[in-house]
Amino acid sequence: MHKKFTGITTDTLQQLAKEFMATYSEKVWLLQGQMGAGKTTLAKALCKALLVNDTMSSPTFSIVNEYKTSANESIYHFDFYRIKSQQEAFDIGVEEYFYSGSYCFVEWGEKIPDLLPDRYVTVAIQIESETQRTISIETNG
Repeated sequence: MHKKFTGITTDTLQQLAKEFMATYSEKVWLLQGQMGAGKTTLAKALCKALLVNDTMSSPTFSIVNEYKTSANESIYHFDFYRIKSQQEAFDIGVEEYFYSGSYCFVEWGEKIPDLLPDRYVTVAIQIESETQRTISIETNG
């Protein structure tokens, strides 16, 4: 299933994130887009839709951040921008996270193609203008 949404702004993103969480059951989500496209902003919106109240930030330097929902469930947010090989992701146990049953939102997942699970959601963000994005979503596997 492939869907495309145009003219998405920060004002409309939260509602879209709620729709995504209600529509897709996969737990691993790849967030794709160029630097500054809004991958972290989307991850925050998805976490908020899952009732995360923690302060959320990009895990660029830590590689993975863990957030807790209001039901005390874990959600993991990865940023593989800085890794140099798939081995680095393997060494932090990324596969254990992916198969934990918890939501995993992954930025720069294209750097670890051999470690991805069989089923996941890909969300591609394209910049339309300074304030608007096109978001495409599809399931894989």
